[in-house]
Amino acid sequence: MRTQFLPFSVPTISEEEIAAVGDVLRSGWITTGPNCARFEGAFAAYTGAAGAVAVCSATAGMHCVLLALGIGPGDEVITPSLTWVSTANLICLLGATPVFADIDRDTLMVSRETIEPLVTSKTKAIIPVHYAGAPADMDPIRQLASERGLALIEDAAHAAGTEYNGERIGKKGTAIFSFHPIKNMTTGEGGMVCSDDEALLAKVKSLKFHGLGVDAFDRQTQGRTPQAQVIQPGFKYNLTDIAAVLGLGQLKRLDGFNARRAELVARYRERLADIPEILPLGLPEYGHLHAWHLFIVRAATDRTVFMAALKERNIGTGLHFRAIHLQKYYTETFGMKRGLLPNTEWNSDRICSLPLFPSMTDADVDDVAAAIKSTLAAAKD
Repeated sequence: MRTQFLPFSVPTISEEEIAAVGDVLRSGWITTGPNCARFEGAFAAYTGAAGAVAVCSATAGMHCVLLALGIGPGDEVITPSLTWVSTANLICLLGATPVFADIDRDTLMVSRETIEPLVTSKTKAIIPVHYAGAPADMDPIRQLASERGLALIEDAAHAAGTEYNGERIGKKGTAIFSFHPIKNMTTGEGGMVCSDDEALLAKVKSLKFHGLGVDAFDRQTQGRTPQAQVIQPGFKYNLTDIAAVLGLGQLKRLDGFNARRAELVARYRERLADIPEILPLGLPEYGHLHAWHLFIVRAATDRTVFMAALKERNIGTGLHFRAIHLQKYYTETFGMKRGLLPNTEWNSDRICSLPLFPSMTDADVDDVAAAIKSTLAAAKD
């Protein structure tokens, strides 16, 4: 058994990135400034997006996008239940109603087939989730949104570096990325809204900084125009230069991070192949490049006991995620219950995320596999 605890995730921060943060701290300009503008440009170039707006979190980005689209009371927004609660929470906070689509049992992705039956005259938007680093099958979903006149917002929190049919997520339409510390690249906390809709990005830029008609930092004035007017009520969702300079360094290494993640996953699959109680997620059959944000398995045993036993063996784990429609607020407010989304519920009861981060060693993967085998053997005794 390991003598040192292996966390579920650890950010990979270089000395060069630490030094860059130090330079910003010494510069006197530590909030939204030139590095934030550079980060937006670099991330847009990386994804191929027409434009990008940096925000303090993906949740903040989603809030701004939903508001910019006019989502409010009486509207319905279709999204999966097997995702982080922030999206559904924001829909509710805006007075709209979340409508949960079921997922593919193996890949955990929503699809046109699971979304289309839920579209009504009240539906205003669809929010598919690119899950664990793989993309949803977007072409049919885009076609559905176009046919029905619906807004389409891609939850790309797991998808920095993910490709769909040869194009990076973020190049087309509107996508929101997360830079939380467990993500493939980090700014500490932060997010990015990418879009080919110039008017939408302008609204997001205003909403994320008090509703002003200009940003906190303008490339021309090298600051904010003192006479800037408030054109709508807004928020304090801007990213700092401290975070942005870290993001610039991380972005340069993102492809390398993702390549290492893929190597670790290949080793996991090899080491776990002979354990029938452990079922990794399936891979989409359409063209894609997986970013491997998470390595998720479904455990055919009591998950609570399984995760606790791994912790006793110095192996950290995560749970991504519990089905939203079975959370207390949603059962009590909307009358949701088991049986509504069978594939979602089956996975919600079984999924477990194993350690995965670029600085892991091959031996770490072997230790996890050995701990799983030991845990399952002990459960049979």
